[in-house]
Amino acid sequence: MTKHNHEADVAFIQALAELLNKNELTELAVKREYGEDDSLEVRVVKQATVVQQAAPVTYAAAPAPAPVAAAAPAAAPAAAAPASPEDPAQHPGAVTSPMVGTAYLAAEPGAAPFVAIGSVVAEGQTLMIIEAMKTMNHIPAPRAGTVKRILVTDGTPVEYGAPLMIVE
Repeated sequence: MTKHNHEADVAFIQALAELLNKNELTELAVKREYGEDDSLEVRVVKQATVVQQAAPVTYAAAPAPAPVAAAAPAAAPAAAAPASPEDPAQHPGAVTSPMVGTAYLAAEPGAAPFVAIGSVVAEGQTLMIIEAMKTMNHIPAPRAGTVKRILVTDGTPVEYGAPLMIVE
């Protein structure tokens, strides 16, 4: 890599980063050959996981049920119930994301959401859309029930297995 101009490499990497952002990609890898023993390998990755890690903190930041349970520790069965709101993924009614993408609660901006807290849903009814690779994927209700919690906000990134809603 000493045989070519490093400033050109920096400009090349900056151009790749701009291409990554412009085309809404999360990762880009390129190998540039300068000669037999001279090449440049670049992997540019958008740190979407930082945003995704911040989202569960928002969900867990609503620990209102925990103080209520702490105020009434006399009932042992009631003390066991608040463990599920702290980790929504472990809740038996959790609907998890089948893919990495962006979650949308309505069919289009400004439209009414597919469901709201308290909505009664049938098995197979669309709960939300996850956009992945410019494809809109409808997420169906895995069971009939009532929407108890919505764990994502409209337009937020989600990762595979992330809890989206609680349907009981």
